[in-house]
Parts: sequence; C-alpha cells; structure tokens
Amino acid sequence: MKINVQFGANTPTSQDALAIRKAVFVTEQGISLKDEIDHLDDQTWHYVAYLNNQPSATARVIEDAPGQWHVQRVATLASARHQGLAHAIMTRIITDATAHNINSLTLGAQITARGFYETLGFQAHGPEFIDAGIVHINMLKNI
Repeated sequence: MKINVQFGANTPTSQDALAIRKAVFVTEQGISLKDEIDHLDDQTWHYVAYLNNQPSATARVIEDAPGQWHVQRVATLASARHQGLAHAIMTRIITDATAHNINSLTLGAQITARGFYETLGFQAHGPEFIDAGIVHINMLKNI
C-alpha cells in the first residue's frame, strides 16, 4: 500500500478532491450538491491522499484569521476507509501549519468522527450543532 498526500489550489488535485467529496457527501450521505459546492473552493488548499495512485481521501484548509487555519470537507471514499488516509492528510496539515507559523487549527467534526480528531490532539468546544442535517461539534487544536 502506497499513500501519497498532495495539495494545491485550482489544480488537478482540487478536481480529485471534489470528486471524492461528491462521492462521500452527496452520494453516500445525501447532502445536496448545492450545499457541498460553495464559494470557498477556489480560496482553499485542497489536500488529497492517493492510495496506490488513486485519489481516495481529501480535506481542504482555509485561513480563518491570522495564525488560524480552518480544516473542512475531510472525507475518505468508503472503499479506502480504515487504511490511515485521513490520518495521513491531517498529519500533513498539522506539519504544514507548524511550518507556516499557524497557532491553531479549527474544524467542525461530524459527531461520529469526534474520537478520530481527539486522537490527533483536537479538543471539542461549544455545543453540538446541525450542519446539512448532520450533528457536528466544533474542535480546536493549538499548535
């Protein structure tokens, strides 16, 4: 198994990211395409994990404020889950954030993924909320 994490904005990587998001969020979870595709796609860095050269997992990052990145749209294709792809992407984001003097990472996690993010050092804060019909919790990691 070979995992390769790449990132970019407005590149073939971002197109691979969108294809993964459509498969996971739109097809699998039933989120409307209108809700999934937003005005931020061309303003974010798209990370994609390739498993054996096939795009299999993704996340995107945007700078919310100076020194703070917001991680969004973390998704892994059903056929590629439980192989460390999301962990590889999140580890790369944390490494890149450190290299860019980012002080904190935030994200809105689907409640079912809370434990995954806690293993990466994120802490839940605030009340649970509904986004696109799915329960989420805000999470923060100080770097």
